[in-house]
Amino acid sequence: MSSPTTLRVLILGGSSEASHLARAVAGLPGIDPVLSLAGRTRNPELPPIPHRIGGFGGVPGLAAYLRAERIDLLVDATHPFAERMSANAVAACDETGVGLAVFTRPPWRAGQGDRWTEVDGAEAAARAIGGAPRRVFLTVGRQQVAAFEAAPHHHYLIRAIDPPDPAPNLPHAELLLSRGPFALEDEVRVMRRHGIEMLVSKNSGGDAARAKLDAARALGIPVILMRAPAREGAVFHDLDTLLAWIHRPAP
Repeated sequence: MSSPTTLRVLILGGSSEASHLARAVAGLPGIDPVLSLAGRTRNPELPPIPHRIGGFGGVPGLAAYLRAERIDLLVDATHPFAERMSANAVAACDETGVGLAVFTRPPWRAGQGDRWTEVDGAEAAARAIGGAPRRVFLTVGRQQVAAFEAAPHHHYLIRAIDPPDPAPNLPHAELLLSRGPFALEDEVRVMRRHGIEMLVSKNSGGDAARAKLDAARALGIPVILMRAPAREGAVFHDLDTLLAWIHRPAP
């Protein structure tokens, strides 16, 4: 472990929360942080703290890293849908005795005028679109697109930061490469231009991707939302509360 006065912290990144946390702890007394990025996004935003890019090699590799780098606390600030990495973090912390915290955003809640259907997983989302061909705005991330090959009769507008690899086997699909955040008027314009009849997305919470839901409400478009998987550990939605917990006196 690190010295009694310095807390060695590994931040698992890939979200805006991780970026906010990295900036908040940069140069903060008593914390020696390192941010880990999976490397799945090309040209990621690099943090003002030491960082690494790439996987660990599953639970054994992550546990070995925690021991070798003398990590005291792991903060899982991955995307709410990074289910495998979060599960690996839980298992590696259990194995090594390293503390675990989760820094994530709360899920979106439906309001007046929203026409939402919430489902568990991409396969359920593909089924929920229905049998009649629809013009679907698909914003589920490039790793989930393949699940919609089970419903190839729809016309898909697929928005992603990077192209899906391999390309999905969808006969009626258009790829829109773009990085958010997106303004409400831009989302309304995209949906109108492409004649969108349904929005399919992940309930990832936060402000950066909220505009598409507001646009769907304004246009009367139904939405299918995939629920985020449950997370284990001490869960925080607020940066100041997390920092106060990190700096809590030792028991």
